[in-house]
Amino acid sequence: MGVLTSNRNKRDALCRSSPSGSDYDHLHIAKKHKSSPCIGSTKTSTSLVSRLSLYHQKFTPILRKIQVHCGFGFVGGFMATLKRWLANSRGIIAQKSVFLHYMRNALSRKKSYAKKSATGRCKHVRFEDENDSVEASVLKRQQIVPKYKELDQKRPSTSCESVSELTNRKMLQSLSLNQDFDGMDVDVDEPLHKTLLHEYNEKHHISLQSSKLNIKLPEAKHALHKQPSAAKKKKDVRYDPFRPLTEEEQEMIYKALSYSSRNEVLVTHANSNISITGEVLQCLSPQALLNDEVINVYLELLKERENRKPKKFIKCHFFNTFFYKKLISGHTGYDYKSVSRWTTQKKLGYSLLECDKIFVPIHKEMHWCLAVINKKEEKFQYLDSLGGADEKVLRMLAKYITDEVKDKTGECIDVASWEQEFVTDLPGQENGYDCGMFMIKYADFYSRGIGLCFSQEHMPYFRLRTAREILKLRAN
Repeated sequence: MGVLTSNRNKRDALCRSSPSGSDYDHLHIAKKHKSSPCIGSTKTSTSLVSRLSLYHQKFTPILRKIQVHCGFGFVGGFMATLKRWLANSRGIIAQKSVFLHYMRNALSRKKSYAKKSATGRCKHVRFEDENDSVEASVLKRQQIVPKYKELDQKRPSTSCESVSELTNRKMLQSLSLNQDFDGMDVDVDEPLHKTLLHEYNEKHHISLQSSKLNIKLPEAKHALHKQPSAAKKKKDVRYDPFRPLTEEEQEMIYKALSYSSRNEVLVTHANSNISITGEVLQCLSPQALLNDEVINVYLELLKERENRKPKKFIKCHFFNTFFYKKLISGHTGYDYKSVSRWTTQKKLGYSLLECDKIFVPIHKEMHWCLAVINKKEEKFQYLDSLGGADEKVLRMLAKYITDEVKDKTGECIDVASWEQEFVTDLPGQENGYDCGMFMIKYADFYSRGIGLCFSQEHMPYFRLRTAREILKLRAN
């Protein structure tokens, strides 16, 4: 550090004593360089002054081009603003042209409408024809103008209905400039509005009659379908099971099947002492399985229907859904004593052996079938909507009817000759939840003495019909 300081002081002293020290602005101190020959001198000096004298002239600085990044901020923003302004200007001009075009059309429409209205309310008469002469046209004017004056005096008051008909748009269009007054059959003695009204009625009389006929025909067909004639009721007994429901009955059914009625006791059947709540009745909703309460009440209603009209229906007996379970619940699988008191004369009010058909509901876990003891035709029938066959059920019923006759009359009957029929020609089930409906409708149609003339398509209707009959406690 000391050497460096002494050298610096020595250098400063030399600069102050040098006469040319004021000729250069900056002093460049660098490492020691080799001496180079000075311009205009032949001597070479290695001293500091001689070295500094080499830089007595000023040098021009090197000029460099400066590249400045010109971003999109200013120019691009200006261009975008300019484009938006031009677009808005075009949009305003376009909107202005559209608005002017719209106003032009509106004014023209109003003008044409006003012209038509003004011309329609006037009396237009062609006085001259192309082939007429001037004298003929003058004669026509003299003949027709007085007639119009007389008609104007006979014009009715504005409160008349015919005046409102005369001011109808269609009627005003008929009084156009292109029509000839001579072509109209105008009676001078009759007011003009009545003449026009007669012509209007004659023109539209046929169309009005045809339209009225087109309206009345569907109504008549609907009324005929809804309320059949008395002759059809008597002759076609197959119509009764398919009688359509009224609107009031449909509203009653939908209300009973609604969720708000599920805890409400809707009806109570007195003879069977079964109460039907809304929750129980919901088994008649679409895609629901029928329960014991609904089936048993419906079978009781079928029996009451027969008692009301014994000549119309076959004498039948309908066991409830618990009979067959009780019959086969013994230790050996068959127990007549458990059901022997179910058919006493005092309890039924009639003898079971007097019935032509005895219906027995059969429940197999999740499936309903129907067994029939057909005393009139001496055969045991088994009806399964899925086409099944169960010989055990028919054997049990054959044994039951033998014991029943012996218990009630003391006689012995031989049912070995009776036919065991597994009915195959019957409507089939096409889903997994309508077996109960098929079973009760088998009993319904057999008790009527008619064939099983229904199908899977009728099941939604039968569900509503069954609900209606239970709510009214009356089977039809």
